[in-house]
Amino acid sequence: MSADPHSEGGTDERAAIAAVPKHLLIGGEWRDATGGATFEVEDPSTGESLCRVADATPEDGLAALTAAADAQRAWAAHPPRARGEILSRAYQMLLDRQDELALVMTLEMGKPLPDARAEIAYAAEFFRWFAEEAVRIEGGYAVSPDGQSRFIIHRQPVGPCLLITPWNFPMAMGTRKIGPAVAAGCTMVVKPAPETPLSMLALAAILQEAGLPEGVLNVITTNHAAEVMGPLIRDQRSRKLSFTGSTAVGRLLLEQCAATIKRTSMELGGNAPFIVFEDADLDAAVDGALIAKMRNIGEACTAANRFYVHAQVADEFSRRLADRMSAMRIGRGVEEGVQVGPLINAEARAKVQGLVDDALAHGAKALIGGSAISGPGYFYQPTVLTQVPAQARMSREEIFGPVAPVMTFEQEEEAIAAANDTEFGLVSYVYTRDLARGIRVSEALESGMVGLNRGMVSTPAAPFGGVKQSGIGREGGRLGIEEFLEVKYINVAVS
Repeated sequence: MSADPHSEGGTDERAAIAAVPKHLLIGGEWRDATGGATFEVEDPSTGESLCRVADATPEDGLAALTAAADAQRAWAAHPPRARGEILSRAYQMLLDRQDELALVMTLEMGKPLPDARAEIAYAAEFFRWFAEEAVRIEGGYAVSPDGQSRFIIHRQPVGPCLLITPWNFPMAMGTRKIGPAVAAGCTMVVKPAPETPLSMLALAAILQEAGLPEGVLNVITTNHAAEVMGPLIRDQRSRKLSFTGSTAVGRLLLEQCAATIKRTSMELGGNAPFIVFEDADLDAAVDGALIAKMRNIGEACTAANRFYVHAQVADEFSRRLADRMSAMRIGRGVEEGVQVGPLINAEARAKVQGLVDDALAHGAKALIGGSAISGPGYFYQPTVLTQVPAQARMSREEIFGPVAPVMTFEQEEEAIAAANDTEFGLVSYVYTRDLARGIRVSEALESGMVGLNRGMVSTPAAPFGGVKQSGIGREGGRLGIEEFLEVKYINVAVS
Protein backbone atom coordinates (compact mmCIF):
# COMPACT_ATOMS: atom_id res chain seq x y z
CA MET A 1 0.00 0.00 0.00
CA SER A 2 2.94 2.35 0.60
CA ALA A 3 5.16 3.66 -2.19
CA ASP A 4 8.91 3.00 -2.06
CA PRO A 5 10.40 6.14 -0.47
CA HIS A 6 13.53 5.66 -2.56
CA SER A 7 11.64 5.59 -5.86
CA GLU A 8 11.38 8.56 -8.20
CA GLY A 9 7.90 9.17 -6.77
CA GLY A 10 9.39 9.35 -3.27
CA THR A 11 11.89 11.94 -4.50
CA ASP A 12 9.05 14.00 -6.00
CA GLU A 13 7.19 13.79 -2.70
CA ARG A 14 10.16 15.06 -0.71
CA ALA A 15 10.71 17.89 -3.20
CA ALA A 16 7.06 18.96 -3.00
CA ILE A 17 7.17 19.13 0.80
CA ALA A 18 10.54 20.89 0.79
CA ALA A 19 9.18 23.65 -1.47
CA VAL A 20 6.51 24.73 1.06
CA PRO A 21 7.35 27.35 3.72
CA LYS A 22 7.40 25.95 7.26
CA HIS A 23 7.33 29.26 9.16
CA LEU A 24 4.74 31.73 10.40
CA LEU A 25 3.74 34.56 8.06
CA ILE A 26 3.42 37.79 10.07
CA GLY A 27 3.47 41.26 8.55
CA GLY A 28 4.82 39.96 5.26
CA GLU A 29 7.75 38.12 6.84
CA TRP A 30 8.27 34.39 7.28
CA ARG A 31 9.54 33.85 10.81
CA ASP A 32 10.10 31.16 13.41
CA ALA A 33 7.73 30.78 16.31
CA THR A 34 8.80 32.51 19.49
CA GLY A 35 11.16 30.10 21.21
CA GLY A 36 11.59 28.09 18.00
CA ALA A 37 8.91 25.48 18.78
CA THR A 38 7.68 23.22 15.96
CA PHE A 39 5.18 20.39 15.53
CA GLU A 40 5.07 17.39 13.26
CA VAL A 41 2.96 16.99 10.12
CA GLU A 42 2.09 13.35 9.48
CA ASP A 43 1.35 11.38 6.32
CA PRO A 44 -1.90 9.57 7.24
CA SER A 45 -1.24 6.86 4.65
CA THR A 46 1.95 5.74 6.41
CA GLY A 47 1.87 7.28 9.86
CA GLU A 48 5.31 8.74 9.15
CA SER A 49 6.46 12.32 9.56
CA LEU A 50 6.47 14.57 6.50
CA CYS A 51 8.11 17.58 8.11
CA ARG A 52 7.88 19.97 11.03
CA VAL A 53 6.33 23.46 10.96
CA ALA A 54 6.42 26.42 13.31
CA ASP A 55 4.24 26.08 16.42
CA ALA A 56 2.97 29.59 17.20
CA THR A 57 2.71 30.96 20.72
CA PRO A 58 0.07 33.39 22.02
CA GLU A 59 2.64 36.16 21.52
CA ASP A 60 2.97 35.17 17.87
CA GLY A 61 -0.79 35.25 17.48
CA LEU A 62 -1.02 38.76 18.91
CA ALA A 63 1.84 39.88 16.65
CA ALA A 64 -0.13 38.60 13.66
CA LEU A 65 -3.25 40.47 14.79
CA THR A 66 -1.20 43.64 15.26
CA ALA A 67 0.10 43.28 11.71
CA ALA A 68 -3.43 42.84 10.39
CA ALA A 69 -4.76 45.79 12.39
CA ASP A 70 -1.91 48.02 11.25
CA ALA A 71 -2.55 47.14 7.59
CA GLN A 72 -6.34 47.50 7.72
CA ARG A 73 -6.78 51.19 6.91
CA ALA A 74 -4.50 51.16 3.87
CA TRP A 75 -5.95 47.89 2.60
CA ALA A 76 -9.54 49.12 2.93
CA ALA A 77 -8.58 52.11 0.77
CA HIS A 78 -6.98 49.87 -1.88
CA PRO A 79 -8.97 50.16 -5.16
CA PRO A 80 -11.51 47.35 -5.59
CA ARG A 81 -10.22 46.62 -9.08
CA ALA A 82 -6.68 46.22 -7.75
CA ARG A 83 -7.90 43.86 -5.02
CA GLY A 84 -9.69 41.81 -7.65
CA GLU A 85 -6.62 41.68 -9.88
CA ILE A 86 -4.57 40.20 -7.04
CA LEU A 87 -7.16 37.43 -6.69
CA SER A 88 -7.17 36.92 -10.46
CA ARG A 89 -3.41 36.44 -10.50
CA ALA A 90 -3.61 34.03 -7.58
CA TYR A 91 -6.39 32.12 -9.38
CA GLN A 92 -4.16 31.53 -12.38
CA MET A 93 -1.17 30.60 -10.25
CA LEU A 94 -3.21 27.95 -8.45
CA LEU A 95 -4.15 26.40 -11.77
CA ASP A 96 -0.60 26.63 -13.09
CA ARG A 97 0.69 24.79 -10.01
CA GLN A 98 -2.21 22.40 -9.67
CA ASP A 99 -0.16 19.20 -9.76
CA GLU A 100 2.45 20.23 -7.20
CA LEU A 101 -0.16 21.67 -4.84
CA ALA A 102 -2.30 18.54 -5.19
CA LEU A 103 0.67 16.35 -4.29
CA VAL A 104 1.29 18.34 -1.10
CA MET A 105 -2.38 18.06 -0.17
CA THR A 106 -2.49 14.32 -0.79
CA LEU A 107 0.61 13.77 1.32
CA GLU A 108 -0.67 15.70 4.33
CA MET A 109 -4.37 14.81 4.12
CA GLY A 110 -4.54 11.46 2.31
CA LYS A 111 -7.13 12.05 -0.41
CA PRO A 112 -6.34 10.51 -3.83
CA LEU A 113 -4.48 12.73 -6.25
CA PRO A 114 -7.46 13.15 -8.64
CA ASP A 115 -9.54 14.42 -5.71
CA ALA A 116 -6.74 16.74 -4.65
CA ARG A 117 -6.40 18.14 -8.18
CA ALA A 118 -10.16 18.70 -8.25
CA GLU A 119 -9.94 20.57 -4.95
CA ILE A 120 -7.22 22.87 -6.26
CA ALA A 121 -9.42 23.72 -9.25
CA TYR A 122 -12.41 24.24 -6.94
CA ALA A 123 -10.30 26.39 -4.60
CA ALA A 124 -9.07 28.54 -7.48
CA GLU A 125 -12.66 29.23 -8.56
CA PHE A 126 -13.33 31.03 -5.29
CA PHE A 127 -10.58 33.48 -6.15
CA ARG A 128 -12.00 33.98 -9.64
CA TRP A 129 -15.52 34.48 -8.29
CA PHE A 130 -14.53 37.00 -5.63
CA ALA A 131 -12.16 38.80 -7.99
CA GLU A 132 -15.30 39.66 -9.92
CA GLU A 133 -17.31 40.50 -6.80
CA ALA A 134 -14.70 43.00 -5.58
CA VAL A 135 -15.96 45.60 -8.08
CA ARG A 136 -19.65 44.87 -7.41
CA ILE A 137 -19.93 46.01 -3.80
CA GLU A 138 -23.08 48.11 -3.99
CA GLY A 139 -24.58 50.87 -1.89
CA GLY A 140 -27.70 52.97 -2.14
CA TYR A 141 -29.11 56.50 -2.41
CA ALA A 142 -32.62 57.62 -1.56
CA VAL A 143 -34.70 60.69 -0.76
CA SER A 144 -36.01 60.77 2.80
CA PRO A 145 -39.82 60.55 3.14
CA ASP A 146 -40.03 64.20 4.26
CA GLY A 147 -37.71 65.37 1.48
CA GLN A 148 -35.42 67.12 3.95
CA SER A 149 -32.42 64.81 3.60
CA ARG A 150 -30.82 62.11 1.53
CA PHE A 151 -29.99 58.58 2.62
CA ILE A 152 -26.66 57.12 1.54
CA ILE A 153 -26.10 53.41 2.17
CA HIS A 154 -22.40 52.58 2.16
CA ARG A 155 -20.74 49.18 2.59
CA GLN A 156 -17.35 49.06 4.29
CA PRO A 157 -15.01 46.20 5.21
CA VAL A 158 -15.69 44.65 8.61
CA GLY A 159 -12.03 44.98 9.56
CA PRO A 160 -9.40 42.49 10.74
CA CYS A 161 -10.77 38.96 10.54
CA LEU A 162 -9.84 35.69 12.21
CA LEU A 163 -10.19 32.74 9.84
CA ILE A 164 -9.99 29.17 11.13
CA THR A 165 -9.90 26.48 8.47
CA PRO A 166 -10.33 22.67 8.70
CA TRP A 167 -8.14 19.78 7.58
CA ASN A 168 -10.53 18.02 5.21
CA PHE A 169 -10.49 20.63 2.41
CA PRO A 170 -7.31 22.49 3.37
CA MET A 171 -7.03 24.62 0.23
CA ALA A 172 -10.66 25.23 -0.75
CA MET A 173 -11.77 26.22 2.74
CA GLY A 174 -8.91 28.70 2.73
CA THR A 175 -9.82 30.35 -0.56
CA ARG A 176 -13.52 30.33 0.36
CA LYS A 177 -12.71 32.60 3.32
CA ILE A 178 -9.68 34.52 2.06
CA GLY A 179 -11.27 35.35 -1.32
CA PRO A 180 -14.20 37.40 0.01
CA ALA A 181 -12.06 38.97 2.74
CA VAL A 182 -9.55 40.22 0.17
CA ALA A 183 -12.33 41.40 -2.15
CA ALA A 184 -14.10 43.27 0.66
CA GLY A 185 -10.93 44.97 1.89
CA CYS A 186 -10.41 43.06 5.14
CA THR A 187 -7.08 42.01 6.60
CA MET A 188 -6.75 38.55 8.13
CA VAL A 189 -5.13 36.20 10.58
CA VAL A 190 -5.54 32.62 9.35
CA LYS A 191 -5.08 29.55 11.50
CA PRO A 192 -5.11 26.30 9.49
CA ALA A 193 -5.73 22.90 11.06
CA PRO A 194 -2.56 21.39 12.54
CA GLU A 195 -3.14 18.19 10.55
CA THR A 196 -2.86 20.03 7.22
CA PRO A 197 -0.91 23.30 7.54
CA LEU A 198 1.15 22.89 4.36
CA SER A 199 -1.64 23.68 1.89
CA MET A 200 -2.38 26.98 3.64
CA LEU A 201 1.31 27.90 3.83
CA ALA A 202 1.65 27.20 0.09
CA LEU A 203 -1.44 29.31 -0.58
CA ALA A 204 -0.06 32.20 1.47
CA ALA A 205 3.17 32.12 -0.54
CA ILE A 206 1.16 32.28 -3.77
CA LEU A 207 -0.82 35.30 -2.54
CA GLN A 208 2.42 37.04 -1.63
CA GLU A 209 3.71 36.38 -5.13
CA ALA A 210 0.42 37.64 -6.58
CA GLY A 211 1.03 41.02 -4.96
CA LEU A 212 -0.98 40.96 -1.73
CA PRO A 213 0.49 43.72 0.46
CA GLU A 214 2.33 42.94 3.68
CA GLY A 215 0.14 42.39 6.70
CA VAL A 216 -3.08 41.75 4.77
CA LEU A 217 -2.74 37.99 5.18
CA ASN A 218 -1.03 36.54 8.25
CA VAL A 219 -0.78 32.79 8.86
CA ILE A 220 -0.15 31.22 12.24
CA THR A 221 0.30 27.46 12.41
CA THR A 222 -0.10 25.99 15.87
CA ASN A 223 -0.81 22.79 17.72
CA HIS A 224 -2.28 24.80 20.63
CA ALA A 225 -5.32 26.45 19.07
CA ALA A 226 -7.17 27.44 22.23
CA GLU A 227 -4.16 29.12 23.83
CA VAL A 228 -3.19 31.00 20.67
CA MET A 229 -6.62 31.96 19.32
CA GLY A 230 -8.30 32.77 22.64
CA PRO A 231 -6.49 36.10 23.13
CA LEU A 232 -7.16 37.07 19.51
CA ILE A 233 -10.87 36.40 19.87
CA ARG A 234 -11.03 38.46 23.07
CA ASP A 235 -9.11 41.32 21.45
CA GLN A 236 -11.26 44.27 20.35
CA ARG A 237 -9.12 44.79 17.25
CA SER A 238 -10.43 41.61 15.62
CA ARG A 239 -13.88 42.32 14.21
CA LYS A 240 -14.95 38.99 12.76
CA LEU A 241 -14.44 35.25 13.18
CA SER A 242 -15.08 32.78 10.37
CA PHE A 243 -14.81 29.15 11.40
CA THR A 244 -15.28 25.83 9.63
CA GLY A 245 -15.25 22.78 11.87
CA SER A 246 -17.27 20.80 14.37
CA THR A 247 -20.44 22.07 16.01
CA ALA A 248 -18.96 21.41 19.45
CA VAL A 249 -16.02 23.74 18.80
CA GLY A 250 -18.30 26.24 17.06
CA ARG A 251 -20.41 26.56 20.21
CA LEU A 252 -17.33 27.36 22.28
CA LEU A 253 -16.12 29.94 19.78
CA LEU A 254 -19.54 31.63 19.69
CA GLU A 255 -19.45 31.94 23.46
CA GLN A 256 -16.02 33.57 23.27
CA CYS A 257 -17.13 35.93 20.51
CA ALA A 258 -20.10 37.11 22.57
CA ALA A 259 -17.84 39.07 24.94
CA THR A 260 -16.87 41.50 22.17
CA ILE A 261 -20.02 41.07 20.02
CA LYS A 262 -17.90 39.87 17.13
CA ARG A 263 -19.34 39.18 13.68
CA THR A 264 -19.34 35.43 13.10
CA SER A 265 -19.65 32.98 10.24
CA MET A 266 -19.92 29.35 11.28
CA GLU A 267 -19.86 26.37 8.92
CA LEU A 268 -20.34 23.47 11.29
CA GLY A 269 -21.26 19.79 11.36
CA GLY A 270 -23.72 17.91 9.20
CA ASN A 271 -25.85 14.79 9.21
CA ALA A 272 -27.01 14.76 5.62
CA PRO A 273 -30.00 12.60 4.63
CA PHE A 274 -30.00 11.00 1.17
CA ILE A 275 -33.59 10.16 0.18
CA VAL A 276 -34.35 7.77 -2.70
CA PHE A 277 -38.00 7.46 -3.72
CA GLU A 278 -39.48 4.44 -5.47
CA ASP A 279 -39.68 6.30 -8.81
CA ALA A 280 -36.05 7.41 -8.78
CA ASP A 281 -33.63 6.64 -11.59
CA LEU A 282 -31.58 4.08 -9.64
CA ASP A 283 -28.55 4.40 -11.88
CA ALA A 284 -28.48 8.14 -11.23
CA ALA A 285 -29.22 7.65 -7.54
CA VAL A 286 -26.32 5.23 -7.09
CA ASP A 287 -24.00 7.53 -9.02
CA GLY A 288 -25.08 10.42 -6.82
CA ALA A 289 -24.76 8.34 -3.67
CA LEU A 290 -21.21 7.40 -4.57
CA ILE A 291 -20.30 11.08 -4.94
CA ALA A 292 -22.19 12.22 -1.85
CA LYS A 293 -20.74 9.45 0.31
CA MET A 294 -17.23 8.78 -1.02
CA ARG A 295 -16.06 12.23 -2.09
CA ASN A 296 -13.09 13.05 0.12
CA ILE A 297 -13.22 9.52 1.63
CA GLY A 298 -16.48 10.50 3.33
CA GLU A 299 -14.64 13.12 5.36
CA ALA A 300 -16.89 16.02 4.42
CA CYS A 301 -19.60 17.92 6.25
CA THR A 302 -21.70 17.50 3.10
CA ALA A 303 -21.23 13.72 3.00
CA ALA A 304 -24.41 11.65 2.89
CA ASN A 305 -24.73 10.30 6.42
CA ARG A 306 -28.14 8.59 6.40
CA PHE A 307 -29.63 6.84 3.37
CA TYR A 308 -33.42 6.68 3.45
CA VAL A 309 -34.51 4.43 0.58
CA HIS A 310 -38.08 3.44 -0.28
CA ALA A 311 -38.76 -0.16 0.71
CA GLN A 312 -39.61 -1.11 -2.89
CA VAL A 313 -36.10 -0.30 -4.14
CA ALA A 314 -33.98 -0.54 -0.98
CA ASP A 315 -32.52 -3.99 -1.68
CA GLU A 316 -31.60 -3.16 -5.27
CA PHE A 317 -30.16 0.23 -4.33
CA SER A 318 -28.10 -1.26 -1.49
CA ARG A 319 -26.75 -4.05 -3.68
CA ARG A 320 -25.72 -1.68 -6.46
CA LEU A 321 -24.10 0.75 -4.04
CA ALA A 322 -22.24 -2.09 -2.32
CA ASP A 323 -20.99 -3.39 -5.67
CA ARG A 324 -19.67 0.03 -6.64
CA MET A 325 -18.04 0.76 -3.28
CA SER A 326 -16.43 -2.68 -2.99
CA ALA A 327 -14.79 -2.20 -6.38
CA MET A 328 -13.02 1.00 -5.33
CA ARG A 329 -9.26 0.69 -5.02
CA ILE A 330 -7.81 1.48 -1.59
CA GLY A 331 -4.27 2.75 -1.09
CA ARG A 332 -1.95 5.72 -0.76
CA GLY A 333 -3.45 8.65 -2.56
CA VAL A 334 -0.27 9.21 -4.56
CA GLU A 335 -0.58 5.81 -6.26
CA GLU A 336 -2.14 5.49 -9.71
CA GLY A 337 -5.78 4.41 -9.73
CA VAL A 338 -6.38 4.75 -5.99
CA GLN A 339 -9.92 5.92 -5.18
CA VAL A 340 -10.01 5.56 -1.39
CA GLY A 341 -7.23 6.97 0.75
CA PRO A 342 -6.73 6.84 4.51
CA LEU A 343 -8.71 8.64 7.17
CA ILE A 344 -6.93 11.60 8.71
CA ASN A 345 -5.64 9.91 11.88
CA ALA A 346 -6.05 7.01 14.28
CA GLU A 347 -8.72 8.82 16.31
CA ALA A 348 -10.87 9.37 13.23
CA ARG A 349 -10.62 5.71 12.27
CA ALA A 350 -11.45 4.59 15.81
CA LYS A 351 -14.54 6.81 15.78
CA VAL A 352 -15.77 5.27 12.52
CA GLN A 353 -15.18 1.76 13.87
CA GLY A 354 -17.06 2.61 17.03
CA LEU A 355 -20.08 3.82 15.06
CA VAL A 356 -20.07 0.70 12.89
CA ASP A 357 -19.74 -1.61 15.90
CA ASP A 358 -22.63 0.18 17.59
CA ALA A 359 -24.87 -0.18 14.53
CA LEU A 360 -24.05 -3.88 14.19
CA ALA A 361 -24.78 -4.41 17.88
CA HIS A 362 -28.20 -2.82 17.31
CA GLY A 363 -29.03 -5.28 14.51
CA ALA A 364 -27.59 -3.69 11.36
CA LYS A 365 -26.14 -6.00 8.69
CA ALA A 366 -22.92 -5.36 6.78
CA LEU A 367 -23.23 -5.97 3.03
CA ILE A 368 -19.56 -5.06 2.60
CA GLY A 369 -16.78 -3.84 4.84
CA GLY A 370 -17.22 -3.11 8.50
CA SER A 371 -13.66 -3.02 9.75
CA ALA A 372 -10.36 -1.16 9.66
CA ILE A 373 -7.52 -2.31 7.42
CA SER A 374 -4.36 -3.42 9.19
CA GLY A 375 -0.95 -2.13 8.26
CA PRO A 376 0.60 1.32 8.12
CA GLY A 377 -1.74 4.27 7.76
CA TYR A 378 -5.33 4.83 8.85
CA PHE A 379 -7.36 2.98 6.23
CA TYR A 380 -10.96 1.82 6.60
CA GLN A 381 -12.95 -0.46 4.33
CA PRO A 382 -15.76 1.07 2.27
CA THR A 383 -18.83 -0.15 4.12
CA VAL A 384 -22.55 -0.51 3.36
CA LEU A 385 -24.86 -1.33 6.25
CA THR A 386 -28.54 -2.28 5.91
CA GLN A 387 -31.34 -2.56 8.47
CA VAL A 388 -29.78 0.25 10.48
CA PRO A 389 -32.16 1.13 13.32
CA ALA A 390 -32.93 4.66 14.49
CA GLN A 391 -31.32 3.78 17.83
CA ALA A 392 -27.88 3.42 16.23
CA ARG A 393 -25.50 6.26 17.00
CA MET A 394 -24.72 6.81 13.32
CA SER A 395 -28.30 7.87 12.74
CA ARG A 396 -27.56 10.90 14.97
CA GLU A 397 -23.77 11.41 14.72
CA GLU A 398 -21.66 12.50 11.77
CA ILE A 399 -19.70 9.48 10.49
CA PHE A 400 -16.90 11.27 8.60
CA GLY A 401 -15.78 8.09 6.88
CA PRO A 402 -16.60 5.67 4.02
CA VAL A 403 -19.68 4.12 5.65
CA ALA A 404 -23.17 4.16 4.10
CA PRO A 405 -26.03 3.19 6.47
CA VAL A 406 -29.26 2.33 4.63
CA MET A 407 -32.72 2.64 6.22
CA THR A 408 -36.11 2.17 4.59
CA PHE A 409 -39.37 4.12 4.47
CA GLU A 410 -42.83 3.73 2.95
CA GLN A 411 -44.41 7.21 2.84
CA GLU A 412 -43.11 10.61 1.78
CA GLU A 413 -44.00 12.18 5.12
CA GLU A 414 -42.12 9.43 6.92
CA ALA A 415 -38.95 10.17 4.96
CA ILE A 416 -39.20 13.90 5.60
CA ALA A 417 -39.76 13.41 9.32
CA ALA A 418 -36.79 11.05 9.61
CA ALA A 419 -34.55 13.37 7.59
CA ASN A 420 -35.45 16.35 9.79
CA ASP A 421 -35.02 14.44 13.05
CA THR A 422 -31.58 15.87 13.77
CA GLU A 423 -30.03 18.95 15.34
CA PHE A 424 -28.11 19.50 12.10
CA GLY A 425 -29.29 21.03 8.84
CA LEU A 426 -26.50 21.55 6.34
CA VAL A 427 -27.47 19.65 3.18
CA SER A 428 -29.97 17.04 2.02
CA TYR A 429 -30.17 14.93 -1.13
CA VAL A 430 -33.36 13.82 -2.89
CA TYR A 431 -33.79 11.48 -5.85
CA THR A 432 -37.13 11.26 -7.64
CA ARG A 433 -38.45 11.55 -11.20
CA ASP A 434 -41.49 13.48 -9.93
CA LEU A 435 -40.61 17.18 -10.17
CA ALA A 436 -43.53 18.29 -8.01
CA ARG A 437 -42.51 15.85 -5.31
CA GLY A 438 -38.90 16.94 -5.60
CA ILE A 439 -39.79 20.60 -5.06
CA ARG A 440 -42.26 19.74 -2.28
CA VAL A 441 -39.77 17.61 -0.37
CA SER A 442 -36.90 20.04 -0.93
CA GLU A 443 -38.95 22.84 0.61
CA ALA A 444 -39.95 20.66 3.57
CA LEU A 445 -36.41 19.56 4.43
CA GLU A 446 -34.76 21.53 7.23
CA SER A 447 -31.39 22.16 5.60
CA GLY A 448 -29.59 25.10 4.09
CA MET A 449 -28.92 23.28 0.82
CA VAL A 450 -30.59 20.50 -1.18
CA GLY A 451 -29.22 18.40 -4.00
CA LEU A 452 -32.24 17.42 -6.09
CA ASN A 453 -31.11 14.53 -8.29
CA ARG A 454 -27.54 15.70 -7.68
CA GLY A 455 -24.90 14.18 -5.42
CA MET A 456 -22.86 17.37 -5.00
CA VAL A 457 -24.08 20.91 -4.37
CA SER A 458 -20.84 22.81 -3.69
CA THR A 459 -19.96 25.60 -6.12
CA PRO A 460 -18.32 29.01 -5.59
CA ALA A 461 -21.22 30.68 -7.40
CA ALA A 462 -23.87 29.62 -4.84
CA PRO A 463 -24.33 30.32 -1.11
CA PHE A 464 -22.98 27.48 1.04
CA GLY A 465 -24.24 27.07 4.59
CA GLY A 466 -26.69 25.42 6.92
CA VAL A 467 -29.49 25.95 9.41
CA LYS A 468 -30.08 24.76 12.96
CA GLN A 469 -26.77 23.66 14.51
CA SER A 470 -25.00 23.39 11.16
CA GLY A 471 -24.01 27.00 11.12
CA ILE A 472 -24.55 30.72 10.75
CA GLY A 473 -24.08 32.74 7.57
CA ARG A 474 -23.19 31.76 4.02
CA GLU A 475 -19.96 31.34 2.08
CA GLY A 476 -19.73 31.70 -1.69
CA GLY A 477 -22.16 33.22 -4.16
CA ARG A 478 -23.36 36.82 -3.99
CA LEU A 479 -23.91 36.48 -0.24
CA GLY A 480 -20.34 35.39 0.49
CA ILE A 481 -18.84 38.87 0.36
CA GLU A 482 -21.65 40.33 2.49
CA GLU A 483 -20.30 38.39 5.47
CA PHE A 484 -17.20 40.63 5.33
CA LEU A 485 -18.98 43.96 4.92
CA GLU A 486 -20.66 46.34 7.36
CA VAL A 487 -23.53 48.62 6.30
CA LYS A 488 -23.13 52.31 7.09
CA TYR A 489 -26.11 54.67 6.75
CA ILE A 490 -25.35 58.37 6.17
CA ASN A 491 -28.11 60.97 6.48
CA VAL A 492 -27.30 64.13 4.51
CA ALA A 493 -29.22 67.35 5.10
CA VAL A 494 -30.22 69.14 1.93
CA SER A 495 -32.52 71.85 3.30
